[in-house]
Amino acid sequence: MSKISVIIPTINEANNLPLLLSDLSIIKKEGEILIVDCGSEDKTIDVANIYGAKVYKSKERNRGLQLDIGAKNSIGDWLMFLHADTRLNHDWFTKIKSVFKRDKNYIYFFKFKINDKKIIYRVLEIIVNFRSQYFKQPYGDQGLIIHRSIYFKNNGFRKIPLMEDVDFIKRLKNKKDLKQLNLPIFISARKWEKTNIFLQALKNWNLRRRWLKGEPTKSIYSDYYKK
Repeated sequence: MSKISVIIPTINEANNLPLLLSDLSIIKKEGEILIVDCGSEDKTIDVANIYGAKVYKSKERNRGLQLDIGAKNSIGDWLMFLHADTRLNHDWFTKIKSVFKRDKNYIYFFKFKINDKKIIYRVLEIIVNFRSQYFKQPYGDQGLIIHRSIYFKNNGFRKIPLMEDVDFIKRLKNKKDLKQLNLPIFISARKWEKTNIFLQALKNWNLRRRWLKGEPTKSIYSDYYKK
């Protein structure tokens, strides 16, 4: 049976991490969980240790670097990259095992769902899932499942603080190998809670546009995290 390595970058995720690690506990001896932290000041590391995750540290706040550290320290045949504020169904691993028997050239991602009952989020789900499935543009918060040979063949995530997911997908030669699973991943609504959902979506689109045009990552990073 192929083993899976779940890689999670963190920074001050003590409130969210226990929920995700509880969802991941189903893999038991069939996989491993790697937490790559970049300087949390809360109990993130303690939580990871309690759940038996392997903990690695990044010297800088750089998500691409964190993900690559996790990949290079993993032992699984399949790598699953998740954000710390996501949730999975209780039977996700039982259903996903069939993936390991398929063509290893495929890169899988989950069906986008937002963990909030507001109707407005259903609209966003439709847009994101349409973009992902038909335009082959999934992002990192949808979870990416990649065979380790394919990950390293494509030179993995670059050591950039954001847009690492867009960059990786952009570098793939065959976008047809991107497959959406008939399984949901539940995304935290926290990044939309403090602003208008459409203004946030427009902001994110503009930041991606600037990055694709070649603007320095440093300036985009500054604007993305601007309060």
